[in-house]
Amino acid sequence: MAYSTTVARHKTREVAIDDRIVGGDNPIWVQSMTTTNTFDVKETIEQIHRLEEAGCEIVRVTVPKKEDVEACKLIRDQIKIPLIADIHFDYRMALACLDAVTPSGKRALDKIRINPGNIGGVERFKEVIRKAKDKGVPMRIGVNSGSLEEDLIEKYGFPCPEAMVESALRSIEIAESLGYRDLIISLKASHVPTALECYTQYAGKSDYPTHIGITEAGSREYGTIKSAAGIGAILLRGIGDTVRTSLLGDPVPEIAVCFDILRSCDRRVTRPEVVACPTCGRLDIDLERIVAEVEDKMKHLKNPLRISILGCLVNGFGEAKEADLGIAAGGGKGVIFKRGVPIRRVTEAEMVSALLEEVERFDEETPALKSHLEKEEKKRAALTVLN
Repeated sequence: MAYSTTVARHKTREVAIDDRIVGGDNPIWVQSMTTTNTFDVKETIEQIHRLEEAGCEIVRVTVPKKEDVEACKLIRDQIKIPLIADIHFDYRMALACLDAVTPSGKRALDKIRINPGNIGGVERFKEVIRKAKDKGVPMRIGVNSGSLEEDLIEKYGFPCPEAMVESALRSIEIAESLGYRDLIISLKASHVPTALECYTQYAGKSDYPTHIGITEAGSREYGTIKSAAGIGAILLRGIGDTVRTSLLGDPVPEIAVCFDILRSCDRRVTRPEVVACPTCGRLDIDLERIVAEVEDKMKHLKNPLRISILGCLVNGFGEAKEADLGIAAGGGKGVIFKRGVPIRRVTEAEMVSALLEEVERFDEETPALKSHLEKEEKKRAALTVLN
């Protein structure tokens, strides 16, 4: 990438959710939650398959009833990604989930999520922890500003960041006292500054991995903006090991939003990023058409390229030079830059095809360039040792 400024990631321990290793230097996994009645096995599986197709990597289902536990036994065998049981109020559902086995003989759940504020007290929480430890199932301790323990509300007066962090640390202490450490922590609030402060305070006190998000973010349009503001701010402090955007309605669009937030924060870039200048009076090419065509033709690509398409000469040359590939255009013609170096001149009619050709060449050259740089780095390291 042309940009080298990155935020150091908060170092966390690793926790395995089936084949997804959460924490450490592993990817920040994208997850979602179904909106179906879990006991409706057919509808739930269909929705999870749509989530998988969109790129979802971990999925959560609500389990308030025995019928939902039975459904999970059938669902897990028919999906490809890890399945999480969301438990509220009835700790017996957590115990039943932990005992549940699919027809093929594997565990029905890959993780459970417990809210310490509504699980029914410390002794019931301990009973769930003992069972999770015995079964080798990880747990997310999901602290939520809307359902904090009563004693902490009495102590602090309202669900402030200090109260939420104390709830998480207290739950961790209880789990560790029982020898259980397969924990992931979330501290979700619908108020963005509160959520940011919660995660920031927590990261200074613990190395258990975090699941991040802004709870009850709202409608799809506003919820996307609110989630981007909150999740982005948390990510840019180096915090976060799994992520979800909580949007109203069909959960499938959440996945693209998550990946876009991760990409824009340079935390996990899974496809090219196209940067384009805003429309203004200086624009004298059909930039909107060019950008739309480039994005459409590159939507299948997985390489983390930064591509800049600028439609005027005021900022175009400088900004195009900062990208892996860039076009600075004006007056129906432009210059293509590669890693800051102008490599060819093109007309407006040629811009899309020429840029796509350079993207293809970039992919071919990158492995060779990476190998060359690694060899040079080894040479420098050897000389450093000798000197």
